Amino acid sequence: MSGSMNQWLERQAAVRERRGQVRRPLPRAPHERFIDLASNDYLGLATDPRVTGAAAEAAARWGAGATSSRLVAGTTNLHLDLEQELATLAGMEAALVFSSGYLANIGVITALGGPGTLIIADEHCHASMIDGFRLSRSRTESFAHNCVEEAGRLLAGRPEPRAMIAVESVYSVLGDAAPLAELLALAEQYDAMLLIDEAHSLGVTGAGNFQGRGSVAGSALAGHPNVIVTATLSKALGSQGGAVLGSGLLREHLLNRARSFIFDTGLAPASAAAALAAVQILGDETWRAGSVHSNAAALAVGLAPALAARGVMPDPRVGAVQSIPMPSAESALAAGESARRAGVRIGCFRPPSVPDGISRLRLTARATLTPEEIEDSCAVLRGILEELP
Repeated sequence: MSGSMNQWLERQAAVRERRGQVRRPLPRAPHERFIDLASNDYLGLATDPRVTGAAAEAAARWGAGATSSRLVAGTTNLHLDLEQELATLAGMEAALVFSSGYLANIGVITALGGPGTLIIADEHCHASMIDGFRLSRSRTESFAHNCVEEAGRLLAGRPEPRAMIAVESVYSVLGDAAPLAELLALAEQYDAMLLIDEAHSLGVTGAGNFQGRGSVAGSALAGHPNVIVTATLSKALGSQGGAVLGSGLLREHLLNRARSFIFDTGLAPASAAAALAAVQILGDETWRAGSVHSNAAALAVGLAPALAARGVMPDPRVGAVQSIPMPSAESALAAGESARRAGVRIGCFRPPSVPDGISRLRLTARATLTPEEIEDSCAVLRGILEELP
């Protein structure tokens, strides 16, 4: 590597250190005794024997990997069955499975984008969507978080023949919900597609008989010709991979135009089988989604005194994510390390991972947390928050 490049890398490392933005992977043991408030295993299915057993059986039958692109030899019946089950779960016509949720977002955005498509996006959209916007060559404008009025102004009078509104149904950092009904009305008014990332809502949100099936299922959004859904298999479903859900016409287009599908090795059969088993469990055991909500509420109640003392009142949450603003990146990092030493894993989000530049601790409720784990973790976190300057 050239001397100038090495010097630049050294300067970049120094900047990260000075800003408290150094990131390092923290390996975990297979059966470590931590209270997990950091992972996205919302339904507790990543270690469920039915899910891991399905993965092991598929690996033994099909091999460790898909061996090629889905369009060459990388598609199995597991992939096709999973796509059908995901479409049925969300109330959409068809689905296409990618090897990650990140690639699913990039694939659909770039396949539908270009100079003839205007993209307007909530300013809190995930990095995978932002990268898709950049790669799509579309004119892209952002609107203030959850501001439907501003989104409408951006759509009005556009010169492009096509338009897309990009949002998350539940936002990954704040944990709040998008105004999907109002956004759908906007999409209808301006003949735009509404792209909804359900990464943090699939398996968690949904009312009545649709509990756990996500924010789209059972609503006017499900199967609507203006709606596209993306999802990940790596959170509530406890596996790996991603999917785009929409019309059969959209699926056919992605098969032929989505570069992150065409040129990528297919999702490993073990991951497809694990996700398929998780979808079936999700449908049979709707109590899991309910437990996520009740456990999230219990965490909010347990932390309320410490947050109120700092002038922060927990907002009602629609899903698993709860966000605690911190004074600085350094204080967020120190709080996360203190919690880890006390046996509680929490998320620590610092710039540039946070869309508004405010460092946060992020807690994710899981269906399988016990009352004792919630009580113990709240005691640890109260102590940490009370010691903050």
